[in-house]
Amino acid sequence: MISITGEQFELINGWDFADAGTKELIRDAGWALRNTGGAIDEEWMNITSLGVFNNSTTDRAYYLQSLGGVPTNIVLAGEVNQAIKVYGSATYGNFDFKGFFKIYLREEGKSYGFYDLNSEQNVAQLTYRKYTLPLVNSLDLKVSVVDTDIDANSDSIADVAPYTGMSISYFSTPQVRSIGGTNYNFNVIIDGNNGTAEQIYEFVQWSLRQPADIDAEATVVRGDTAQDLLQFIGDTLRTKAIATGGVYIDNFQPADTNRLEFTDNTSAVITFPYVAAGSIIFNENLQNDADAKYFVFFTNDDAGDNLGADFGTSDAIIIQDNSAAPITGLVGGAPIVQFDYDYDNNGQRGTGSEGTNAPFTAVALGLTTAQYVATTGTLVRATSNIINLVSSLERNYVG
Repeated sequence: MISITGEQFELINGWDFADAGTKELIRDAGWALRNTGGAIDEEWMNITSLGVFNNSTTDRAYYLQSLGGVPTNIVLAGEVNQAIKVYGSATYGNFDFKGFFKIYLREEGKSYGFYDLNSEQNVAQLTYRKYTLPLVNSLDLKVSVVDTDIDANSDSIADVAPYTGMSISYFSTPQVRSIGGTNYNFNVIIDGNNGTAEQIYEFVQWSLRQPADIDAEATVVRGDTAQDLLQFIGDTLRTKAIATGGVYIDNFQPADTNRLEFTDNTSAVITFPYVAAGSIIFNENLQNDADAKYFVFFTNDDAGDNLGADFGTSDAIIIQDNSAAPITGLVGGAPIVQFDYDYDNNGQRGTGSEGTNAPFTAVALGLTTAQYVATTGTLVRATSNIINLVSSLERNYVG
């Protein structure tokens, strides 16, 4: 054996390790096997990971050596220190994997680790030496279900929505989606099937550990070597741009609109205009009155055109929700009615009123049990706006 450096060696004069099992246990160095004619028959590099695995006893990394290939497990669980063959001559496997190496760490309920050695270290051709790279994981606090709760083939909650109705579609042509009235292009579409942001994330992370095709379209995308698609930044779920384009989520819950960010084909991060939300709370007199009805008006139009469209005049404006429907209706016995409001774009009060706090006057009136009631307040850029309507008992109405 000739020492090139402390981490690079050559075996010569016909000497070799006994078998592949022995070679995979060599630590901290790479080597080449030279035949008696001086030519190289094999090259083995060493991969040593930096950082700590969440569970060094069970967490196991795996690697990929060719585009579209089948991944191989690292021999031992825990932090990696292993020899991996990158070249074999015609009589020693007949392959050359020196131009491609990706390593993954994807365990159930934990954050994912990944490293593209050639790209990250700007190495066109790997050689028989030691390479160190970062690879860590930790508990994923955004995953609260186990695989058997997502796998549609199990007798678990996956047999019902939302997981069984979710899917990932990879397209070769851009798919147009409108965000805030502007069109953007995406090449990967996730169908969230009305799941929460966390449920969508759980499904996607589960899919990215499947050793099978996860593409709902005609092409084949193997899950456990596919690129990451989503990431949580605090409580905000952001899609990623991958090699084929940006990622969008269809059919998410409207309540999650303000905590979703979409990365399009240009790698721009797009968000919907802010949607405020809140609750209208009715007391028992309103709940018990079958004819009780409520209305929510702008108190005035001062922030916009200021034309005198004030509450109490014939020009008073009923506030529209995020779908441009007026916020009004029968109480119908409900203790609470939820509503939303297009805070950034609602221009009912005129130019300049978009994206400003909205003073409101809410009124309700019944017949048999609920007297007229009015309350004032301000809709703000939040999802916790509260409107309390407390009506006195109607003692004079005779039907």
